[in-house]
Amino acid sequence: MLLPYFSKRQLCVAPVLQPGTTPRHHLYLFLLCSLVWLPLASHAATAATLYSKTQAQAGAKVYSRQCSVCHGSKLQGGAAPALTGSSFGKAIKARYPDAGKLYRFISTQMPVSNPGSLGTTQYQQVLAFMLAENGYPMGSHKLDAAHLDNATLLPYPGKNTSTASNLEIQNIGSTSRTVIGKLPDATRVTVTDAMMKASPTHPDNWLLHGRDYTNQRYSPLRQINADNVKSLVPAALVQTGVTSSFETTPIVVNGVMYATTPVVDSKMKILAIRADSGDILWESTYDIGNFKICCGPVNRGVAVGYGNVYVTTLDDRLIALDAATGEVHWNVSVADASKGYSETMAPQVYDGKIIVGSSGGEWPIRGFVAAYDAHSGKQTWRWHSTDPKSFEGDAWKRGGGMVWTTPAIDTRRGLVIFSTGNPNPDLYGAKRKGDNLYTDSIVALHVATGKLAWHYQEVPHDVWDYDAVSNVVLFDVTTKNGKTIPAAGEAGKTGWFYIVDRRNGKLIRKSQPFVEQSANMFSQPTRQGVKMLPGANGGAEWSPPAYSPQTHTVYILGMNQLMTFTTGNDPGYQPGTMRLGSSFTNVTKDPVQNGTFTAINVDTGNIAWQYHARQPLIGGALATAGNLVFMGEGDGYFDAFEATTGKKLWRFNLGAGVNAPPISYAVDGTQYIAVAAGGNFQMGFPYGDTIAIFKLVK
Repeated sequence: MLLPYFSKRQLCVAPVLQPGTTPRHHLYLFLLCSLVWLPLASHAATAATLYSKTQAQAGAKVYSRQCSVCHGSKLQGGAAPALTGSSFGKAIKARYPDAGKLYRFISTQMPVSNPGSLGTTQYQQVLAFMLAENGYPMGSHKLDAAHLDNATLLPYPGKNTSTASNLEIQNIGSTSRTVIGKLPDATRVTVTDAMMKASPTHPDNWLLHGRDYTNQRYSPLRQINADNVKSLVPAALVQTGVTSSFETTPIVVNGVMYATTPVVDSKMKILAIRADSGDILWESTYDIGNFKICCGPVNRGVAVGYGNVYVTTLDDRLIALDAATGEVHWNVSVADASKGYSETMAPQVYDGKIIVGSSGGEWPIRGFVAAYDAHSGKQTWRWHSTDPKSFEGDAWKRGGGMVWTTPAIDTRRGLVIFSTGNPNPDLYGAKRKGDNLYTDSIVALHVATGKLAWHYQEVPHDVWDYDAVSNVVLFDVTTKNGKTIPAAGEAGKTGWFYIVDRRNGKLIRKSQPFVEQSANMFSQPTRQGVKMLPGANGGAEWSPPAYSPQTHTVYILGMNQLMTFTTGNDPGYQPGTMRLGSSFTNVTKDPVQNGTFTAINVDTGNIAWQYHARQPLIGGALATAGNLVFMGEGDGYFDAFEATTGKKLWRFNLGAGVNAPPISYAVDGTQYIAVAAGGNFQMGFPYGDTIAIFKLVK
């Protein structure tokens, strides 16, 4: 879903978003930082004369500002690998036998978004801090470039290895549960197949990730409408205690809300909350095992069905918890986290199956969608998203095509329909010649068997990271002669909304572009660099659109980020290591950094109206029968617009980036709007830990 961030390597030297850098770079930066710092540990005997206590103390401050977000405040790891422990020592032995090699790599290639930007002193300080924290003896002289080549980093002293080893042993995380309020009645929170298939007849609930199987994110509730939305006020502000990039879509079942938090210090929470008052009923804390991520320590929510709550985790587990009590029923493996797979999506639940995909497209891995028995956790089928016939050689084995976001279900035709991510390596296609099916595509599988039904590829042989990561939405299109066609749509990173016939996958139309597109947007990157719009974040990122059957309009969050795409030296296939192949960075002179919220008529593909935001938009939209659409912005504002005209009718500032999709539901006859406000890792928007619940003032 991708990500955010280039050139492929390792070092966490600049997580703070600076003018002209891209949030995506941060992500990658963090990831990058992950490997580079990993290798970083340093030398024993000779190092004693190379750094001082004062220098290491200064390096601790630089590390705290620039690297701790991904590597942890105590070097314990998190979004990036631990910087102490056995794996860290192995990296030193394999790649950086002396401090000179490590220093030259860091100082010339990091941070990836702006190599060399920290300056000699700061690079030396951070390196000194790492040496100290890993047990290399300090002396009275400062570390300096003139003596680095004489400093062997072996043998690795291994300070703090007990903590790191404990983290590394956590191949399977553990779960603990806390009961806070009165537990809900089990029968009230048991969701059946009949309820899910008939969700339009349950307007008070938000039973599925997209509210129903169409992923339309449309609520038929109309108590809150364009005439009275100005009277919307907070009913509750639920603080989860987990402050980081917050992307969850809550599920609401008969007055009980289920939500997930991001991961902080290798822990995430699954919560059951009273949907009217915000009181927490139970919370289950999951201790994450080893994981690798590109785009933030996020989780996009749960699925609820058959008396269970289903959640995926960054360490590639699928877990079933009791919806009434939060107790774990089963915990199964989905993929191998050590290779670069991770799970951020909310699962889909249908006909006794739990359907998931996998994120991690910046690693040389093969994408998939898999179905599991909802009662036992046993896998029933798995479909791989790379076609051997459309890749050169054996590149299909690690060809990407990840599935980042929750699929839609065409219940009439028995199809699961979803979008797929970029091929790998992201920006370098010389060693994966061909169209690289089924990457960058809208794909339909037979949900009973996992067999391919059809596909439509948006970008063949992508070398711009223009993957399809936003949720597929199902709706009907009316032609000029009045004929109705069942359709599926996806908001691409290219800046077009693609509409296909969901019976066969044939393109019906592309919309007018909802973001700026440069004339050279499909130019091949060069060593000198090519400036292009959209940038590698899109277009539309993972943000799910909303569709209103009242207006026949889809509402899309977009972003404009002018980027320079530059070719580099591809490091080749290295298992478990990120591989972008080239780089992309925000243009620093006259930078373009803004967003669009666009209403597109699906019957024509034309833009009905467009709102221009000062910052790129990421998070998601909600449409309601009250002639309203809602979405959030990175500066903390949560906005309501008139669906037909685009007139902004209401806004409320929540103090942190509103970068999650809103929902609507009712409890005891009162309609509520809810949204998570916790910022976004990719864009650098301010963090928080709040689920805000709104209702009309009486």
